[in-house]
Amino acid sequence: MFEIDATGLYYRDLNRLIREAAAKGEKEIRVRGVNGQYYIGDGLKGSSRIVIEGVPGNDMAAFMDGPTLLIKGNAQDNIANTMNAGKVIIEGNAGDVLGYGMRGGKLHVLGNVGYRVGIHMKGNKKQSPTIIVGGTAGDFFGEYMAGGVLILLGLNKKEGEPIVGDYLGTGMHGGTIFIRGEVEKKYCGAEVGILDPDDEDAAVLKEYLGDFCKDMNLKLDDVMKKGFKKLLPVSLRPYGNLYAY
Repeated sequence: MFEIDATGLYYRDLNRLIREAAAKGEKEIRVRGVNGQYYIGDGLKGSSRIVIEGVPGNDMAAFMDGPTLLIKGNAQDNIANTMNAGKVIIEGNAGDVLGYGMRGGKLHVLGNVGYRVGIHMKGNKKQSPTIIVGGTAGDFFGEYMAGGVLILLGLNKKEGEPIVGDYLGTGMHGGTIFIRGEVEKKYCGAEVGILDPDDEDAAVLKEYLGDFCKDMNLKLDDVMKKGFKKLLPVSLRPYGNLYAY
């Protein structure tokens, strides 16, 4: 395994070292002593696996196209911004605006996340982004979502604590959100319909959550014991009347 000590390194110098290691064909890269450096993994291609020890800064994995990032702790905001392919695994909590405009790949977070997760996520016939959150989420989860899959589990949720904040799926016009447990309509945007998953949905959940549980050392049966709700947009043009006559 190729190792980099990030202690005291300026973010540009750290990212240069990571890019150089990946370009040389290093498949396993461990970065120790990370303390808020920005843009780790941005634009990286290939199949390197990068283990990050510490707390990476904003915009990690933006535009990433293939590698796997494993964060052994918490992470900050704007992770997987417009990510195209690859995987980000966060073993702690993460911040706001995760997966903005995300086009492909997977983002797995074991803990809680902040606001506007999955905003403007996209999808097409060739690829579909996926974000799975093991804990709870703040307001505007799935805002303006246009494609892909969001799954919220609430595994660490305390009794009486909401699993998600207000304005769930506001402006949503594509994609699917799965929430483990019950969802009250009052928390959702007007554009969102709440359904019970069918057998096909259950198979999709089992596939995605099997991968998540493998990453996080969880038991799939324990996660699947509790039921889910499926959220879909009731209109493909939720604001059409505002901008067209």
